[in-house]
Amino acid sequence: MGSAGLARLHGLFATYKPPGLKWKHLRDTVEMQLLKGLNAGKPPAPEQRVCFLLGPMEGSEGKELTLTATSVPTLTNHPLVCGPEFTSLKVGVGHRLDTRASGVLVLGVGHGCRLLTDMYNAHLTKDYTVLGLLGKATDDFCEDGQLVEKTTYDHVTREKLDRILAVIQGSHQKALVMYSNLDLKTQEAYEMAVRGLIRPTNKSPMLITSIRCRHFAPPEFLLEVQCMHETQKQLRRLVHEIGLELKTTAVCSQVRRTRDGFFMLDDALLRTQWDLHSIQDAIQAAAPRVAAELEKSLRPVLGT
Repeated sequence: MGSAGLARLHGLFATYKPPGLKWKHLRDTVEMQLLKGLNAGKPPAPEQRVCFLLGPMEGSEGKELTLTATSVPTLTNHPLVCGPEFTSLKVGVGHRLDTRASGVLVLGVGHGCRLLTDMYNAHLTKDYTVLGLLGKATDDFCEDGQLVEKTTYDHVTREKLDRILAVIQGSHQKALVMYSNLDLKTQEAYEMAVRGLIRPTNKSPMLITSIRCRHFAPPEFLLEVQCMHETQKQLRRLVHEIGLELKTTAVCSQVRRTRDGFFMLDDALLRTQWDLHSIQDAIQAAAPRVAAELEKSLRPVLGT
């Protein structure tokens, strides 16, 4: 495989991070599997060199010796002598997921690490499904955290939850316009708003562009959140704050990222697919879409 295999590895691809796995462990596992695949190929035939070997003279019955030109293999570049050809690989991680969270995690290999920076500068939105549980509060907003309080939730209805979500979305959309430094009275800003391309010009607090309840069966409720500049802890805190607005308490039992920019859940490689050939195919398949989406997303930002 060698250098030919390495040439097809420059780019971006998505993996699925299961809950309980640290992102750094995932990155290290992928790097190890790639190095294993690159070094697994059959080594090239060794170069030959001419060597003069001392031996008996042909046709001589005596002990006369002579030097004979002989072709012998050069072993200085053999893997058993100098070790594997590839010992390290540049693998970068995009928007990270904490240990408890799961979902789409984008990685970059080689020159693809520069594209991770472009993804960051494009301020792309990400989609999450967040599962909440009414009736209790913990110290870290997680279901398995230390219990702080228990409350009733019989008065909570779907309509009350939807009203609170609408208020949250409206306030965050106003904040998005403020951080974008756009004058909405201009034609350019109007066209960007219609195409959904309004982005903050710099780093900002978490901004929610869309939030809705997808399933409501107390004590459980499932939220679908589209946001940017978030952390998973902020999403868990959001569930806690929604509980307080509903005059009760709530904890978060699951955070799952279903989209990161232009990488969907269907694009993510499962743990059994973290091998050289699967990752090469994923990078090659995503390359045209990555180039087109980054150009479309970065153009308004650079123009602003």
